[in-house]
Amino acid sequence: MFLTRTEYDRGVNTFSPEGRLFQVEYAIEAIKLGSTAIGLKTKEGVVLAVEKRITSPLLEPSSVEKIMEIDDHIGCAMSGLIADARTLVEHARVETQVLFVNGVGYRRTEYDRGVNTFSPEGRLFQVEYAIEAIKLGSTAIGLKTKEGVVLAVEKRITSPLLEPSSVEKIMEIDDHIGCAMSGLIADARTLVEHARVETQNHRFSFGEPMTVESTTQALCDLALRFGEGDEESMSRPFGVSLLIAGHDENGPSLYYTDPSGTFWQCNAKAIGSGSEGADSSLQEQFNKELTLQEAETIALSILKQVMEEKVTPNNVDIAKVAPTYHLYTPSEVEAVISRL
Repeated sequence: MFLTRTEYDRGVNTFSPEGRLFQVEYAIEAIKLGSTAIGLKTKEGVVLAVEKRITSPLLEPSSVEKIMEIDDHIGCAMSGLIADARTLVEHARVETQVLFVNGVGYRRTEYDRGVNTFSPEGRLFQVEYAIEAIKLGSTAIGLKTKEGVVLAVEKRITSPLLEPSSVEKIMEIDDHIGCAMSGLIADARTLVEHARVETQNHRFSFGEPMTVESTTQALCDLALRFGEGDEESMSRPFGVSLLIAGHDENGPSLYYTDPSGTFWQCNAKAIGSGSEGADSSLQEQFNKELTLQEAETIALSILKQVMEEKVTPNNVDIAKVAPTYHLYTPSEVEAVISRL
């Protein structure tokens, strides 16, 4: 029995009668959407140069890694999905250390269903749709200052019968790390629980707190594995985006993650349904000399602009990491509101 073109399209390891692996071809198309990278070999050595697409002035440019070290004598430049590149580079790093020690067009809907299947244009629709799901979620804002990081989140209380304190939009990961979320709360809890286990294992094994970047990386590694169990019908990307705030030996830091398993370091960032307007306001009001109190006021004033109802201690959450995590009480939130 012969397979149709569409069935060969879906098979990640199935050759067509013409000897083609369509998913590999489509993945190659995905590279053409990435930033440009150039390499030149000379008698003295090799030079790599890569375009870094900084999509917002609030992004920390140094966090957009397009050139990575594999070993002290090997480096690589990348174009395409950064999260995939990180997975390959981590594998290569482990290998170097181990060696050192020892026929018919496919319908859009069919690509839509595949959690780890590229379309002919090099797109992963399920990941794109998960990112769209974030835009329906409540607005969350993060600002980094020299003293620490402030998180502020809108809480949508859909019924007066709900207990506001039970709607958790900001969670503690470790005593020096917290995160704000937008999207599916159940997915966020899964990622946060994973991050909590990682940080406690690290503390138990090495007797020191896990860095904020390493915690974010561990969390994104789980987000990236959504397609590994795709024999299960419910396998899908996590429909949540996180703002991870922390304070470690490198000082305060703020990271932003999305459902593709990619993360960026930011000075300020907004996610959720009001993120477009909130990001514009952050670009106008943010500066690196802000105090923690000023950051609280800016975060809450921007939330007030994008929310559809009056700001009260019941419908917003505020937390800070400076240097330890602290979730504000209703009276502390009221004090910030009174400054608006």
